[in-house]
Amino acid sequence: MTTRNPAHILIVDDDPNHLKTLQTIVRSWGYEVTVVDNGTKAVECVKERPFALILMDVRMAQMSGIEALMLIKQYNPAIPILIMTAYSSVDSAVEALKAGAYDYLIKPLDFEALKISLSRALEHSGLKAEIAALKSKLDAEYELENIIGKSSPMKKLIEMLAMVAPSEATVLITGESGTGKELIAKSIHYNSRRKGHPLVVVNCAAVTETLLESELFGHEKGSFTGADKRREGRFMQADTGTIFLDEIGETSPAMQAKLLRVIQEREIQRVGGEATLSIDVRILAATNRNLEEEVKNGKFRQDLFYRLNVVSLRIPSLRERQDDIPLLAQHFLEKYAKKNHKQGKGFSPLAMDMLLKYTWPGNVRELENTIERAVIFLPDEHVTEKELPSTITEAYAEKSDWLVTPPVAVAANRPLEEIEKEAILATLEDSGGNKSETARKLGINRKTLHKKLKEYGID
Repeated sequence: MTTRNPAHILIVDDDPNHLKTLQTIVRSWGYEVTVVDNGTKAVECVKERPFALILMDVRMAQMSGIEALMLIKQYNPAIPILIMTAYSSVDSAVEALKAGAYDYLIKPLDFEALKISLSRALEHSGLKAEIAALKSKLDAEYELENIIGKSSPMKKLIEMLAMVAPSEATVLITGESGTGKELIAKSIHYNSRRKGHPLVVVNCAAVTETLLESELFGHEKGSFTGADKRREGRFMQADTGTIFLDEIGETSPAMQAKLLRVIQEREIQRVGGEATLSIDVRILAATNRNLEEEVKNGKFRQDLFYRLNVVSLRIPSLRERQDDIPLLAQHFLEKYAKKNHKQGKGFSPLAMDMLLKYTWPGNVRELENTIERAVIFLPDEHVTEKELPSTITEAYAEKSDWLVTPPVAVAANRPLEEIEKEAILATLEDSGGNKSETARKLGINRKTLHKKLKEYGID
């Protein structure tokens, strides 16, 4: 396998002969390779630069592969890790998989099997197939195969879309602001039998109540001041196609009654007109409100809710689909790097960890705005924490659980040994002097803790 931009693989093994053999073989397959001989160095490497994949031995003297795996996954859960071992016990295999390993390989390695596992792991992590999808044209993003998301909630949503889109059902799309409800509405239309006909989008919250009726149904000449000619409404423009009523929860009771009649009768009347006009239109609606609660509180008509809610699609928040953050972030990076003539290629491990651990109250829209801003200030090929807004970096600092940081604040230009010593002392004090508890909180074993304590003259 030879590529212009080879995937960078980190190999971790404390057997120097085996490490050298793996380095030679994996490089011959066209990958870029970095090698280290213990788990501690592996954790440090992952914090210093991005890797596409890690191949790691499970039995090592300084830090076991399982311990290193858990620390790496805590720092950046997106990195696929293949575990190697000469001890083919079921227990260690289960332990590795539970800790987040992608696959489990038995020594002596079958190198053809290893090659296949590397290829599959890289494809699974999105470094091949997903990059191709992320380069799709913006005007085609509503196609189902181009919806970005491989998380469980998004897989379920896409499965439902595949069944709902070809039907004629009225669909109510719900979800928080910024989750992408309009994108889902477009996906439904462009994967339906009506895709060759108009898709008309109306934001009900963006039009004043007095103008919304005319906007939707049209008006006759002279029906109100300024109506100097007949105007077709959005429903008529959508005839034979689809109309998407966004923010329908913002409509008044009077407008809700008019919309109910349109859905029931498939007929409209222009403002100021007497003629009844038949329409053939599929109706999609969206809201960030809880319409069931609105019905209970008398703020939304129950009969209209039932008419709209033939099929309900709930769009998950970004907090519920964390696995999709790397895919979405990479998509937006490529999109805005191209737009701004930058060479954005990826994210530093720390920047990606910050993105993964932020709560994203503004959902996908906030993530997109964040990446666009980062690209504007991007001096290099990789986005780092320096290009991220303070809301994200400060939230990360408050909750950070790195190996060498909390509960100690990391200041610039301080020796790593000083920071590490303070972290150990603070954690030891927080654990009431219990060394086992201290080692657990720091993510290291007791042997490593004792070694560090002795180095710093604490023991």
